[in-house]
Amino acid sequence: MTRPPAPSGSRGTDLTGITTFVDGDLPLDLVIEAKGSHTISAVIPARDEESTITGVIEAIRPHLAGCGGGLLDEIVVIDDGSHDATAARATHAGARVISTDGSGGKGAAMALGVTEAHGDVIVFLDGDVVNTSPDYIVRLAGPLLLHDRLQLVKGFYERPLEGQPSGGGRVTELTARPILELLFPSLASIAQPLAGETALRRGVFERIALDEGYRVEMGLLLDVAATFGTDAIAQVDLGVRVHRNRPLHELGPMAVEVLAAALERAELRRG
Repeated sequence: MTRPPAPSGSRGTDLTGITTFVDGDLPLDLVIEAKGSHTISAVIPARDEESTITGVIEAIRPHLAGCGGGLLDEIVVIDDGSHDATAARATHAGARVISTDGSGGKGAAMALGVTEAHGDVIVFLDGDVVNTSPDYIVRLAGPLLLHDRLQLVKGFYERPLEGQPSGGGRVTELTARPILELLFPSLASIAQPLAGETALRRGVFERIALDEGYRVEMGLLLDVAATFGTDAIAQVDLGVRVHRNRPLHELGPMAVEVLAAALERAELRRG
């Protein structure tokens, strides 16, 4: 595939077919200019995130047209079977909230978000992040607005753990990245294959279905690569991400789902 030249001012480094954007590569004024007639929806799947959901929404609200911005057209929270005040706090913070019973897990919540949102660019954010930045919207949506070939943008970041500057993302480091290195080496340079901070064109969902549960991120990455090619994928540096670290007993089932999604697609590829 011949790659079109990047617009002036927008840069990205090519790492074995995966274009990587770092700080300074996506100036806000250039991204806003590139938006044109595009519409952008932020979709936040959240379950029992009453302590963090307000902060996530408030961080990105300045980009809404009615709040002085214009890059973002709507914020949709999918309340995924919460038992706390997640829905009420998200509504109070200014998001449109859709509630589900949570039976389909994160993947089903994301799929519902695509159905309910209106944008032709969908930016997914996690609801448990303590330090969500307004820059997340600019950096995740920017590559799609500036580069027609791109279909999927993944965030990457440092993840502190228990006071240390790194060490978070244990399922990523012990399961997801080794899977890519062994079975899908063309994607081995993806730093955070399970990142919840990601952006896609709506057209992707016309050709790819989202897996349920925690299979969704790995499945989506592999399906986009298989359908559109690895050079349709980019990653962007989001700095440091602080979130609620899950206990080990919750990470085992997550790792199993990630592994199952990858093995199924590896088997299909061999068949």
